Amino acid sequence: MASVLQRATRSKLTVTVLASALASGSSCALEESRPETVRLTGSAMGTAYSVTVPGASAIDEPAIALAARQELQRVDALMSTYREDSELSLFNRHVSSDPFPLSEATYTVLASAQEISNQTGGAFDVTVGPLVNAWGFGPAGIAEPPSEAELDPLRTRTGWSKLTLNDAERTASKAVPDLRCDLSAIAKGFAVDRVASALEGLGFTDYLVEVGGEVRAGGLNAEGEPWRLGVERPDESGRTVQRILQVSGTGVATSGDYRQFREVGGERFSHVIDPRTGRPADSRVASATVLDPSAMRADAFATALVVLGEAEALEVAEHANLAALLIVRDDQGGLREVPTSLFRARINH
Repeated sequence: MASVLQRATRSKLTVTVLASALASGSSCALEESRPETVRLTGSAMGTAYSVTVPGASAIDEPAIALAARQELQRVDALMSTYREDSELSLFNRHVSSDPFPLSEATYTVLASAQEISNQTGGAFDVTVGPLVNAWGFGPAGIAEPPSEAELDPLRTRTGWSKLTLNDAERTASKAVPDLRCDLSAIAKGFAVDRVASALEGLGFTDYLVEVGGEVRAGGLNAEGEPWRLGVERPDESGRTVQRILQVSGTGVATSGDYRQFREVGGERFSHVIDPRTGRPADSRVASATVLDPSAMRADAFATALVVLGEAEALEVAEHANLAALLIVRDDQGGLREVPTSLFRARINH
């Protein structure tokens, strides 16, 4: 795809779909008795996507494929930072404090982003792009970390409180003319929700939609059971499953700090930037997995929880009534799980 929604603030850890045969040892006879399932894969928004619809047939496949493609293309056309003609790019080039009218979709995402920024004390911030670039995690890269003198002017260009939304007029206004927004840490989740809604509009209630690691699971899988998803162990040396989740009727997103980092002079810098300080997050939260009815909210909150660190993340997640699992590094380099009360209740149900 020529257009890409850049994920500059973090890496996404792919939530793996586990075949039920791994757990049940299904025989060939059972395999043959399963109902038809439509499985689609492709590329969109600068990443891979997949759509699985149990019970759908080859007759249904063209309508499913069209619905998914239209929703993904629409979100990309509105929110891409790589497309010069996207609505978000036009807003970013709007160097004025005058209100800028937005489509319902883009306004919905920005409004949700601002709400989550408020709930997390600015740990989630869609204006953080210039700081991400300064630390060498943008397209250009850098050789040396920025000095405080270099960071200071960038901080004046960033900050979620410098963006004002008007619900009645559906407009956005900038307090500083060169404020720019990057929706990479929330738009893919929104796209997942839009594809899921399109499938439900076609009459399908059982589905699994994944876009770049963001997931929404509806109903049941082909075996009539909850979907089984694997959360990756946050270990840069390999890819293994930390925990298996059984989910239905929810969005799932995981964010972590260990896949993308830089080492300069023996010092390691995470690509996860804390918008509040303008520096790489100083957090022992290696990954955060969030379950929420909205994949969009799960997407954004997963980023924020990694930025916040264990104690603050747990407090914010409990206050926001999130089902979240933090995987935290200890002093010896080991990993331990820190679930919220709602996550614990869900997995023990």
